[in-house]
Amino acid sequence: MNNFKFQFISVIGLLLISFQKLDAQKKLSLDDIFKNSTFKSSSIPGYTPMNDGEHYLVKDNNGLNIYDYKTGKKQGVFLQPDQLIPTNDTNAIRLGRFTLSNDETKLLIPTQTEQIYRRSSKSNYYLCDLNTHETSLLSENGKQQHATFSPNGLLVAFVRDNNLFIKDLVKDRELQITIDGEQNKIINGATDWVYEEEFSLSKAFFWSPDSKKIAYYRFDETEVKEFSMMIWGDLYPITEQYKYPKAGEANSLVEIKMYDIESGSVININIGDEQDKYIPRIKWTAKPNILAIQRLNRLQNSLEILLADANSGSSEVIYTEQNKCYIDITDDLTFLENSDQFIISSEQDGYNHLYLFDLLGNLEKQITSGEWDVDQFIGIDEKNSLVYYTSSESSPLNRELYVSSVDGSNKKKLSKQLGNNSANFSKKYNYYINTFSDANTPPQITLHDSKGNLLRTLEANEKLNNEIKEYNFSKRNFFSFTTSDSVILNGWMIKPPDFDSLKKYPVLMYVYGGPGSQTVRNSWGGGNTWDQYLAQHNIIIVSIDNRGTGARGEEFKKMTYLELGKYETIDQIEGAKYLGGLSYVDDQRIGIWGWSYGGFMAASCLTLGADYFSMGISVAPVTNWRYYDNIYTERFMRTPQENPDGYDNNSPINHADKLQGNLLLIHGTADDNVHIQNSMDFVTALVNANKQFEIQFYPNSNHGIYTGSNTRYHLYNRMTDFILEHLVKNEKN
Repeated sequence: MNNFKFQFISVIGLLLISFQKLDAQKKLSLDDIFKNSTFKSSSIPGYTPMNDGEHYLVKDNNGLNIYDYKTGKKQGVFLQPDQLIPTNDTNAIRLGRFTLSNDETKLLIPTQTEQIYRRSSKSNYYLCDLNTHETSLLSENGKQQHATFSPNGLLVAFVRDNNLFIKDLVKDRELQITIDGEQNKIINGATDWVYEEEFSLSKAFFWSPDSKKIAYYRFDETEVKEFSMMIWGDLYPITEQYKYPKAGEANSLVEIKMYDIESGSVININIGDEQDKYIPRIKWTAKPNILAIQRLNRLQNSLEILLADANSGSSEVIYTEQNKCYIDITDDLTFLENSDQFIISSEQDGYNHLYLFDLLGNLEKQITSGEWDVDQFIGIDEKNSLVYYTSSESSPLNRELYVSSVDGSNKKKLSKQLGNNSANFSKKYNYYINTFSDANTPPQITLHDSKGNLLRTLEANEKLNNEIKEYNFSKRNFFSFTTSDSVILNGWMIKPPDFDSLKKYPVLMYVYGGPGSQTVRNSWGGGNTWDQYLAQHNIIIVSIDNRGTGARGEEFKKMTYLELGKYETIDQIEGAKYLGGLSYVDDQRIGIWGWSYGGFMAASCLTLGADYFSMGISVAPVTNWRYYDNIYTERFMRTPQENPDGYDNNSPINHADKLQGNLLLIHGTADDNVHIQNSMDFVTALVNANKQFEIQFYPNSNHGIYTGSNTRYHLYNRMTDFILEHLVKNEKN
């Protein structure tokens, strides 16, 4: 009897302790996520490798300190805050982003930055001379774009008002190189909207290695049609207009020009007579007078590399690659300094791999091979003939760091943990800083030698790890299933913290799904904190990578060619059917949401897949592929003139009559990327079909929907209320 009493008291005690632990655990709030930055991970601010390969810089208290790779100890002060006090001023400028000259004697620091588009901005740049300890404005004639040191550090080139300028730091003289720049007409040294957005190219001038020449782009936008956006807030709203080439429409005419610093002369580089083409990249070789130019046809399935003589402007093709679908443009092209060779990545064998060519265009070696993709070419240590890269060799979910000889032999995996690894090497490849995370582990920043040996941990994000435990985060677990088309798809799932397999739960699917993308990755991402919040409200959160997504080879990625949205929607429907068949899922309460391409997918699933989804949120969606820009859309669809059915059959705007579930449509009115026209015309189609829906517009917000101090918070409150209303409160008892 006494033993029974003891056991009973022990059980009660354990239960009380458990209840106390549950009470002690904090509940997530939208304030924690979107206002208080409770779950923001820590990083190394201002990390910059130094030329000697043994030290790096870290930003600290508005200055820069020098650290030793090998010991991890602070070795000295590189820049003191009082060195950032401009002449005739008493207040130091704030050190945010900065550019260090090659000889490490000067800094360029942008201030009062105004964003233009996604990757472009203009700023008042300050020049800080570390020898004289003087800080002064680079120019007093207006804000500059893309201020860039010459390799010898004696000149700075920049763009202002669509013209290219040079500041001579020795003579303290500003020289205007071009004079024909004009808004919405001519651009020198910067790119037009569509190049910036789709080729990730904004700065369009490049110093020669000997600092004697500048190669630059000239865009003539005259024939490109304009798009207008209303900007609200004043008594009479203003209209902003910019050039936006939609699918099938005219592009800018592009020229590559060469400016000679000594003579002041400009020559045209021969890039061919065909005008309807793209020049997605130009890059100097290791030879001071040889410029490499990548030329891409409009269909984006034929890529050539031209080598141009910077003195005469003549050029010749040394490399040609063709593809039955399209060719992705990257920054992997690398010219070796100590030999007449270059490295390039290509999917020519069905997977993305690295190849070594000579400057005559002869293939010397396929460096990597196998049924997996190289994710990133990090660089080459020429002294030791070693190539560094990350790949998905172990799984499409992971990214691991590898090194191999240039001839492809002696491959070694340097990363030790399965998940997402990214590396930043020292200048001489003696050390690297690795950032690791997995689906349930925040970023771990560690320092290694070139052989992969761990030297020390720089940031473990212990505070965030503790927050995760205190707020009772659920594990993000991976799964896979086979569709009725015999395709294996990968996904992840977050279950409620107190998950009970005997209950029925609603499901919210998150989708992006665009070509080459991935949402199903074994990485921290941002911690999925909003997903965790919804999971704590008894919703299972799921994401599935459909056909067309990345890291599974060319065939899987490019099978959506000419029919964007068709197979992606089929696969998301297959996902909903799979989830609906699980014993703990309520198949009458499956929702889906997405943003941008994901917004397009959510709208497609709510129309073409209406039998399987009870609600959805479509944020900034493309609803008609004819409305989107030509570089992106034609890459995957060709032109509307060539492929009208591919465009029309897979645009949600043409399937509005099929809508059945609850739809929330969200858009920023100043979205320069996916125009609000997409949502407006979708609304018209829904009204014509007598379909009810909800809509939320955000005045003057762009594609990211963050304009204004409260916009992002308001947006996620709005989406949260809609989700809880239609997935949780509609639960049938």
